[in-house]
Amino acid sequence: MIARLEPGATVLSPDGTAFAVDEALAAAFAPGDRVVATGQSGLLHIPAAEASRADAAVTAASNAFAAMNTVTDEAIVELYAGAAARLQDDAAWDAIAKVNAEDVHRARERGRSTTRLAVSEAMRSKMIDGLRGWATTPSPRGSVLETIAHDGFRIELVGAALGPVAFVFEGRPNVLADACGVLRGGNTVVFRIGSDALATAQAIMERIIRPALAAAGLPPGAVSLVESAAHAAGWALFLDPRLALAVARGSGSAVELLGALARSAGTPVSLHGTGGAWMVVSESASAANLREAVIRSLDRKVCNTLNTCCVLGAQPQEHVAIVLDALAAAGKARGQSFRLHVTEDHRHLVPAAMFTTPVQVMRAEGAVTEMQADAVATDQLGHEWEWEETPEITLTAAATLDDAVAAFNAQSPRLVGTLVSANASEQDRFWRTLDAPFVGDDHTRWVDGQFALGKPELGLSNWQAGRLFARGGVLTGDSVFTVRTRYITT
Repeated sequence: MIARLEPGATVLSPDGTAFAVDEALAAAFAPGDRVVATGQSGLLHIPAAEASRADAAVTAASNAFAAMNTVTDEAIVELYAGAAARLQDDAAWDAIAKVNAEDVHRARERGRSTTRLAVSEAMRSKMIDGLRGWATTPSPRGSVLETIAHDGFRIELVGAALGPVAFVFEGRPNVLADACGVLRGGNTVVFRIGSDALATAQAIMERIIRPALAAAGLPPGAVSLVESAAHAAGWALFLDPRLALAVARGSGSAVELLGALARSAGTPVSLHGTGGAWMVVSESASAANLREAVIRSLDRKVCNTLNTCCVLGAQPQEHVAIVLDALAAAGKARGQSFRLHVTEDHRHLVPAAMFTTPVQVMRAEGAVTEMQADAVATDQLGHEWEWEETPEITLTAAATLDDAVAAFNAQSPRLVGTLVSANASEQDRFWRTLDAPFVGDDHTRWVDGQFALGKPELGLSNWQAGRLFARGGVLTGDSVFTVRTRYITT
């Protein structure tokens, strides 16, 4: 441990990149603080107080994990039932909603988006359903996955708890309840949530989670919250080698940084920061199916929202007109217009007036006026549009399906691809050649754990940083486990 930093001192990142300490960092550094170098973000300053808060939360989760070996599955089921019952209690929920309203007010004063921050009766209902769902989900802990018989003995592959799981997420208080699903397999969980929703998360812990843990007889640290919204606390959390898995949700750059920190500590990661679904439109697509698919793919902005639409064929104008009509309908459903980005080579496919027509666009910082359409470079198809209320997509065209697939594989985050086509052989070729974990033939918003699998989703993994080993792209509570091997004499 060093007592001070000198301006100009060199710090190396794990990849060997050298960074110089500037005067501001040297002045801010105090004894007990930590400086970490990353190739992506340079030097990160972790004050001792933030490291201590993260350490306390991980220590609680680690100690609780050791105690979970003696916790029965019945007690874990009781936890979920108790938490669901407490969420149903109007007095408890009203207290949480009151705190959340204050969180929302403060976030709006700072010009922050509150789309995912504000709690609602619909969110409450989904949280209750999710908790009850975990209560009825079979636990992988102790399950014999495979038996290999030998002469005089047998080998059993048995599901087992993985360990403490860390989650960093921003203004999504419902994730706190959803991620309790990892306890189903005997794991424990530690959270760090952003400043927008920290008070709401603390209220959920106080009113719902901690009482339910105590009533079920689970160790109190089985669900632990880092009592800080500072980014440095999240960095310190993901640098803790006691974690069995680190899960990050949020903006792409922040998630990439957290993933790099966890990997540097030797911790496996599950990252869910970059989305941007693609839709390819075949010449055989029917107008009705295409219009409905586009509208359903643009109901709100999440990682599986339609981001890039590629229309095929030598004469794509008819299908482009349908896409534009559906885009306008999706905006109207939200009381908005729409925003369009067209690749430079395909400006002629949309009305020229769109490039000079000003529209109001609702961004995170508020309402702004922009031209309804603009041109983008053909190598920018993978840019993800982070819209708030005004649907926004990139439109392009390709001569063949193979050309569209090549563009997806080269430029997209490789998350969601869908082909609107009535041609079965096209669908088969799309499935075989598209490099993505989620492939469909209709709207893009089906890529959701609750919708597709009937399980609360903890996150979706794309293939931008490589394919996953022996696991699907949907992270759910019952997919967090490891395998032990047992020798039994017969």
